[in-house]
Amino acid sequence: MGAIGLVTPQQMNFSEPLALKSGAVLADYWLTYETYGTLNAERSNAVLVCHALNASHHVAGTHADGSLGWWDNLVGPGKPLDTDHFFVIGVNNLGSCFGSTGPMHLHPTHGRVYGADFPVVTVEDWVDSQARLMDRLGIRQLAAVVGGSLGGMQALAWTLRHPQRVRHCIAVATAPNLSAQNIAFNEVARRAIITDPDFHGGHFYAHGVVPKRGLRVARMIGHITYLAEDAMEARFGRRTRSAPGALPLVDGTEIGYAYSTQDIEFQIESYLRHQGDKFSEYFDANTYLLITRALDYFDPAREHGGDLARAFAPARGKPQGIGFLLVSFVTDWRFSPARSREIVKALVDNRIHVSYAEIDAPHGHDAFLLDDPRYHQVMRSYFERIATESVGHS
Repeated sequence: MGAIGLVTPQQMNFSEPLALKSGAVLADYWLTYETYGTLNAERSNAVLVCHALNASHHVAGTHADGSLGWWDNLVGPGKPLDTDHFFVIGVNNLGSCFGSTGPMHLHPTHGRVYGADFPVVTVEDWVDSQARLMDRLGIRQLAAVVGGSLGGMQALAWTLRHPQRVRHCIAVATAPNLSAQNIAFNEVARRAIITDPDFHGGHFYAHGVVPKRGLRVARMIGHITYLAEDAMEARFGRRTRSAPGALPLVDGTEIGYAYSTQDIEFQIESYLRHQGDKFSEYFDANTYLLITRALDYFDPAREHGGDLARAFAPARGKPQGIGFLLVSFVTDWRFSPARSREIVKALVDNRIHVSYAEIDAPHGHDAFLLDDPRYHQVMRSYFERIATESVGHS
């Protein structure tokens, strides 16, 4: 069990229409969220945690079913994001499949499941909906917004859309936009889902089926990109599964031979299929399409002629500006350190205070979720500084 203990999700309904960047409008929607720690009297110690692609509001602690929060190693009493000092909020994004209004929910007008008709959502739309939740919670300004990967993009977007409401931004293993290669990976994963015979144009709910084959392949593709090559080699290499009829080589090493083209022979195959099978049991196909599109669309510099420094000009804020911490990992080839350094340069060009840490962790993109002492110490030190500033801040 996590140090926070048992936690229970909460829900908030919003009947005020939310205008989306696509031009569509969500007339009525729900946001699912969790909180940890205590909001101080000045309401100045709130930290919003933004989640990545397949995560949710369940950031820390344990649910009644035993599931542990996805960032429980970072958030909790005595941990880098210390809930003895901060009031931490995790929000499930619109379009997700973990409680907030999404494709699996009923349309408020005609009462049918949204399915493929759920409107396109963007990082900016998520941030605007999160700001509404902060209003309801009586939080005028956040001590910090923090996130990794897609969550880091949301943290950055907060400083551009609501700069007066953020004092610090912590963006980990993220980028100012996706490279063509990253968009390509997302498209291949989406095609795997869309071409699954059980997809039915996104209205598979009405047919009582789930496009599990497509979801499995999409997840397998994702996992390949999240791991560093060296980490994958060290963990799996060319090792095979123990199999009946394994044949000894001259040096006594045994290797199993596939009995058909569909058999699992190598350990890496077994790992990828296991991850794909798990994912297909709990994640929604339309949600996957929506969230990967939001990743593709995020590009704050686009509206400024590609000039990232101009895009970040609002983050200068007033009166003292927003503080930034950027963290990247050397072996993360999907969101490489070079992408974080682009953001750092744009901030420096705006004379915005920024700290940057580049961690030589072996885990690839997944490093932002794992227990690396150097990474956690960087996070701890920065949050300790924010905690000092938050005392008596109004």
